[in-house]
Amino acid sequence: MFATRRRFLTSLSAGAMGFSGLKLLGESPANAQALVLGYGPLIPDPVGLLDLPRGFTYRIVSRAGELMSDGLRTPGAFDGMAAFPVRGERHQVALVRNHEIWPNDTAGGAFHAAAPTIERGKIFDFTADGTPKLGGTTTLIWDQRAGRMLRSHLSLAGTCGNCAGGPTPWGSWLTCEETIERAAPLVSRPHGWVFEVPSTSKAMVDPVPLTEMGRFVHEAAIVDPKTGIVYLTEDRPDSLFYRFLPNVKGQLWRGGRLQALGLVDHRDRDLRNWVADGSRFSGQGKVIPVGGRVAVRWIDMDGVDSPDGDLKDRGFAKGALRFARGEGLTLARRSGRSELYFCCTMGGPQRLGQVWRYRPSPREGTAGERDRPPTLELFIETEDAARLKNCDNVTVTPWGGLILCEDGPDGQPQYLRGVTPQGQLYALAANSYSEFAGATFSPDGGTLFVNAQNPGITFAIQGPWRQLSSRPAMAGRKLSVME
Repeated sequence: MFATRRRFLTSLSAGAMGFSGLKLLGESPANAQALVLGYGPLIPDPVGLLDLPRGFTYRIVSRAGELMSDGLRTPGAFDGMAAFPVRGERHQVALVRNHEIWPNDTAGGAFHAAAPTIERGKIFDFTADGTPKLGGTTTLIWDQRAGRMLRSHLSLAGTCGNCAGGPTPWGSWLTCEETIERAAPLVSRPHGWVFEVPSTSKAMVDPVPLTEMGRFVHEAAIVDPKTGIVYLTEDRPDSLFYRFLPNVKGQLWRGGRLQALGLVDHRDRDLRNWVADGSRFSGQGKVIPVGGRVAVRWIDMDGVDSPDGDLKDRGFAKGALRFARGEGLTLARRSGRSELYFCCTMGGPQRLGQVWRYRPSPREGTAGERDRPPTLELFIETEDAARLKNCDNVTVTPWGGLILCEDGPDGQPQYLRGVTPQGQLYALAANSYSEFAGATFSPDGGTLFVNAQNPGITFAIQGPWRQLSSRPAMAGRKLSVME
């Protein structure tokens, strides 16, 4: 077992504190999706990179194109990320970061003319002419006290569309391919897998796909430290929500069983809550309204490595639930129990996003869960882009809330949105040039790391985290980067 597992579990438990009192957005008309000041209005950044509340500061950890310690260049398209403690180093943090570089991309990767020679077996895939695929992960060691990078290197190479993923309790990062590309000349082998990258690696890892976790348009993954079960999202407009029951807890390469989430009863299974003509309507017409909770079950999947990429369609035909672009996924521990939160970027009548809460059964993953089934609840469903739009990556805060990364329309301000323990929304950060991705707190809770995907910047944000205010925003005003 990884030596820092206790600190990891402690962090998860701390992150769940306060959720017991969390009010559901939409629980009362007066408080529905309320926008509050949070840490205060955002102050425009003089250099135009990151607007933050007064008292908060940022440092730039890494930029795309910079030379890394291994002689390679930092790839672009920064996406999912997690922070891990460094054994024996109190002030150091290991960041493992995804690079969402697609099969047809020919630029933005780590390799360059003067790059050192890479062992061919360390690269998962190549184009027909032998050019390495450019997606993968990088690992960075950051000194929080000194505020500087100590070293960085390419840690997984030759994959495609590495979007989100998730940390494991044993100190590794699960990186997920958001593509099912399989045809030459772009690739020479099928894609659509999950790979595991230990945070302790000091060089490129062997690129071993965890094929029994399914071949589909992967987005995020998270491991429940209590059961060892892995939960996974899928980024499609008609996606499923999955779980993987490993044969051996903590040893995912030994295989296991993939399942998809369904309902206990036989009501409508389309949880996107879409309206054909795009009109607004009350919760009465929705399959599950905000605050609604239903009992759910898990359905065994077969042919999980299908070359046809049809897992979601076969799963829906067997009774699985349908979601609108499942993306970010995080887990909190409260009173010894787990709660999972996952974002559906295009859910809801206005297709502005949903956040779902999944509560596992006390007998999760065993035959006994039939008697005490897990539940699914619609936690947030936004119909106002000024409050929240297209939530993507998500993380739990050490003091009991959520941080949501927006991935809204190009040309509009993008926000980091917080959710307070009282269930209110606030603006934590903003930029005007890129989606946010990979929000993750340092193991000690003092630093929030986050990526601006393009042009590729990793920020380390510090500030008075525990002085959170739930004061409402001034009447008639919206929080904006101009305040």
